[in-house]
Amino acid sequence: MNNVSFDVMNARVTFKNVPLFALSKFAFKDVIAAAKEFKKIPGVDECVIIQTASRVEIFTVSNVKTEDSPDVRRAEGKTLVLNKIKDTWVSLSSLEQIDIDHFDQTLEVYKGDDVYLHLLRLASGVDSIVVGKQEVYDEIEEAFSKAKEEDLSGKILNKLFESVMRLSRRMRDSTGISNDVISLGDVAVKLVDEKAGLDAKKKVLLVGTGEPAAMIAKTLNEKEIKFDVTSRTLERATGFSTLLGGTPVNFDDVLAGFDKYDIIFVATTSDYFLITFDRIRLVMEEKKKGTLILDISDPRTVDEGITALPGIKLLFRDQVAEIYEESAKARSGIVPAIEKIIAKEIPILSATMQRLDS
Repeated sequence: MNNVSFDVMNARVTFKNVPLFALSKFAFKDVIAAAKEFKKIPGVDECVIIQTASRVEIFTVSNVKTEDSPDVRRAEGKTLVLNKIKDTWVSLSSLEQIDIDHFDQTLEVYKGDDVYLHLLRLASGVDSIVVGKQEVYDEIEEAFSKAKEEDLSGKILNKLFESVMRLSRRMRDSTGISNDVISLGDVAVKLVDEKAGLDAKKKVLLVGTGEPAAMIAKTLNEKEIKFDVTSRTLERATGFSTLLGGTPVNFDDVLAGFDKYDIIFVATTSDYFLITFDRIRLVMEEKKKGTLILDISDPRTVDEGITALPGIKLLFRDQVAEIYEESAKARSGIVPAIEKIIAKEIPILSATMQRLDS
């Protein structure tokens, strides 16, 4: 006897449990090719992968049509599918042994209604680095569209994603959560542009690989401004640049060639001064053109003493924080309204999906 039934599963690694610079190790070089490999796993019938600068998420449907035995919906069958997904993930990514050893602790796995809830929160804009950002919705829509074109999604995921996208558009429009969204990066780049002019001719450096640095990188990318990126280790800078752009540079090389940069964004979580008078004095003493440095680190990681060097102009976080925090506060006030709508829609969405399970 044949039964039409399914399990929807979401396995993900995001900025919430992995540093952004390390996320690239979990990413796939070719998302569509990876999805095709996951779909080859026995019991997996559909697959959509959402891969962005802040997350790698796999959505699968298992056992759309099965015989009574074997049944991947049984406990041992579900475990087998998940283990195969993990093995395939490892084979397609650049994970190191330490990452593989801790993969079970890193990977988040959800099924059923929890998947629907997560996807609604993500698409509506309440579960991203910058709340309300339209970019997140667009990334989901693009990922689903490509999977659909390649016949990687099917009856189940098509219904799920189409329903979620429709509901998310309605929530974004009715609450205005996507209106006038500005990130910390938008404000920082705008300030620097006003103070010193920011164009393709300027040599730009980004110091840091955390969430604030990611916001700056995204804004620079949107404006098509090339930049170098550095961190305390070249490995971090390289991992960050893989997903967020920029050319990775060793920090010691940055200090030695500090004079070649016109604009420097500093966005780190260091608890000591990374850039000091003594570290850059020799290389900066003879510089003819000015250098603008914006330090949005909290606490500050650029010593004010460097302003004694000729041509250096130094700006700090408080000059951008107020504008950004006002915007963030306005959107955070909308989040409860979104959550309330989601709470009402989840039972309806769940019932809609269950009707496919017959």
